[in-house]
Amino acid sequence: MSIVDAHHHLWDPARRDYPWMAGDALAPLRRPFTLDDLRREAARPPGVRATVLVQTVSSAEETEEFLAVADASGGLVAGVVGWAALTDPALGERLARLRTLPGGDRLVGLRHQAEDEPDPGWLVRSDVRRGLATVAEAGLVYDLLVRPPQWAAAVEVTGSLPEVPFVLDHAGKPPVASGEFGPWAAMISRLAERPNVSCKLSGLVTEADWTSWRVAEVRPYAEHVLSCFGPERVMFGSDWPVCELAASYGQVTATAADLTDALTPTEREAVFATTATTVYGLR
Repeated sequence: MSIVDAHHHLWDPARRDYPWMAGDALAPLRRPFTLDDLRREAARPPGVRATVLVQTVSSAEETEEFLAVADASGGLVAGVVGWAALTDPALGERLARLRTLPGGDRLVGLRHQAEDEPDPGWLVRSDVRRGLATVAEAGLVYDLLVRPPQWAAAVEVTGSLPEVPFVLDHAGKPPVASGEFGPWAAMISRLAERPNVSCKLSGLVTEADWTSWRVAEVRPYAEHVLSCFGPERVMFGSDWPVCELAASYGQVTATAADLTDALTPTEREAVFATTATTVYGLR
C-alpha cells in the first residue's frame, strides 16, 4: 500500500524553545528529531513514500527551515504546513516571499496553535478571518488544531468561509481516555457537513491512556470520522514523534491499518495517500 504520512514534526530543543513541551510527562520528546530519523522510520515496512511536515511553534524562522528540509529531502517531505501570523496585514506578501525560498514550492498550508489561545473564539475574530481568506487566495490549506473549547469556533469559521480549504488535525482531539463521545461526535458531524473540511486520522493514541490504550478504545472515534467524512476526506497522519509518548511510528501505522480494515482497497488508498495528495496538492 502506498502511504503518505499527512502529519509529522521535526524539532531540535537546542535551537529554539517549545513551550508546549514543558513538564515531566513530555520529557521523552525533548531531544532532536531529524530528517535522518524520519528517513529511518519511513523506510520501515510497509514504507512511507511521502510526508507532510507540520509546524510546531509560532515561528517564521521554523517555517523557512522546514522548507529547506523539504528541499533537501529528495522528495520524502512533499509538503510543509508552516506558520505565519494570520493577523498580519502583510500576510499575502509574506506568503509570496516564502514561495521564493529554497523548498518554497513545498509550502502547502499554514497552522497556528489555536488550542493554546486564551480566547476560545479566536478563530472567528474578524482579523483572523481576513487572514484565513488570504491563505485561500494564496492557494494554501489551513490546518485546524483545536480542543473542546474551540470546537464551536471551528464549526462556525469553516461554515462562514466556504472558500477556505480546512483540515482538522487529530480528529479534533477527542477525549478517548475518558471515553466521552457525544459532544465530540456532534462536532465531527457538523464539520463533515462542510465540503471544504477534511479530517486527519491522527493523534488518537495520545488522546488515549498512553500506557494502557487498545485499538478497541480508539475504533469508535475512527469509525465515526470515516462514517461522517467518508474516506475521500480522511487522511492518515502519524503525528510522529509526538506519538512516541504512546506508540512507535510502526505501531501507529499498524493501528491505522487495523482501524480501516473494513474499507475497500480504493477507500484505504484514499485514507493512506489519495486524500492527502489531493487536498494538499502534493507532487
